[in-house]
Amino acid sequence: MTPAHLEAFEAKMRQADLPREIIDTFGDYYRQLVNGETGLINDAEIQPVADGEIPPLEALEDYVPAGAQALPRSVMIVLNGGLGTTMGLTRAKSLMRVKDGLTFLEIIVRQATRNRIRLALMNSFNTDRDTREALARIAPAQAPLMFMQHKYPKVLRDGLAPARWPADPELEWNPPGHGDVFMALWVSGTLDRLLEEGIRYALIRNVDNLGATMEEALLGYLAAENLPFMMEVALKTPSDVKGGHIARHRSGRLILREAAQCPPEQMAAFTDIARYRFFNTNNVWVNLEALRALIRQSGRVRLPIILNPKTLDPRDAQSPPVYQVETAMGAAIGLFEGAVAIRVPRTRFIPVKSTNELLAVRSDCYVFSDRQLLVPNPQRTVEEIQIRLDPAFFGHREMFNARIPAGGEPSLKDCRSLSVTGDVRFEPGVRLVGTVRITNNGRTQAVVPSGSVIEGDMVL
Repeated sequence: MTPAHLEAFEAKMRQADLPREIIDTFGDYYRQLVNGETGLINDAEIQPVADGEIPPLEALEDYVPAGAQALPRSVMIVLNGGLGTTMGLTRAKSLMRVKDGLTFLEIIVRQATRNRIRLALMNSFNTDRDTREALARIAPAQAPLMFMQHKYPKVLRDGLAPARWPADPELEWNPPGHGDVFMALWVSGTLDRLLEEGIRYALIRNVDNLGATMEEALLGYLAAENLPFMMEVALKTPSDVKGGHIARHRSGRLILREAAQCPPEQMAAFTDIARYRFFNTNNVWVNLEALRALIRQSGRVRLPIILNPKTLDPRDAQSPPVYQVETAMGAAIGLFEGAVAIRVPRTRFIPVKSTNELLAVRSDCYVFSDRQLLVPNPQRTVEEIQIRLDPAFFGHREMFNARIPAGGEPSLKDCRSLSVTGDVRFEPGVRLVGTVRITNNGRTQAVVPSGSVIEGDMVL
């Protein structure tokens, strides 16, 4: 029996020129929603993964020669669909200047060119034009291969009908999550094109993770062992408690469980880093022939549904409640027989999701490396840094830049943690050491003067 509103959804998607395969894929998810499927994964269905089940990257050194041999048959696929709205951005996040005056896109393109890595970008309707204009300036002769992410219509929680918002019709749509990358590769013809060119292996990664590079040991392991799918995971720390974790399903396969798939009453177990020790870095490796075989067999990539409850206008809490239907790329680990996870060091996970992380990357905590892109400064005296900038004064990029100008970041290579409360501006040449807490309780901006060396607490 066809759900009451499915035809309306299909008509809306046809009018938006979405491909038939994507309309059918959304239809599958919509039927699940109507039938009461929540996408939740209970603790009773899974078991934590033990340390011994996940081989570490350092155990794969013997696969480096195989990786070097497979490199000409490989592609790095970069997920380039985000706007970075949490930092107040309105253009493609990849165009944000992140280090030494360079954008994410410039850094990635330069590294790929230098190391002769085939590069592809999955853009979204929000980022495609800006990205193409930027590439015309920075890589006019060697533009990466590009294909488009799709979009899904938002679903009204009351009645499950298509959401309508005449004041801004674009708000009636949502990105379908990075799980769309597989069908986007297929529907666009990019998958067949890569295979026809002799490309067999892909690293898929986020544009804002400058730690994710074409590591030859990982590539060699994927190729030599003929693995269909491989996920990079890292040990959780307290800052990763809400990151999606891998687990062993009762079927025997590894699966990914995101926070949105955890029943609310089980969140205490989900965030227990001693129980679920490994989180998904969203660096995944795929055998493209295995991916094509899966799609040909099933007609599509049937990833578990994620229902993300939102308001129709995210800036208006009084706008109608909706579901955003999404999927996670890493969930494909449960679809491939023989899929594996590999434990990697934190150096392969350097995301920039907030201005806290932006400060760490812009500072001398990290330096460029020809082959590894961005690496921890070898002169750094502590392994990790915890940064908390007052969101009222540093939360958006423009606020951040006004208080910590690019090129004038404080030295953090000897800093273990930094907390800034209140309106504080840093002049160039400041050095922070150990655990630092800077507080301004006044109503006017305070300044940390050039040449200051701060260790411990500072009240301005």
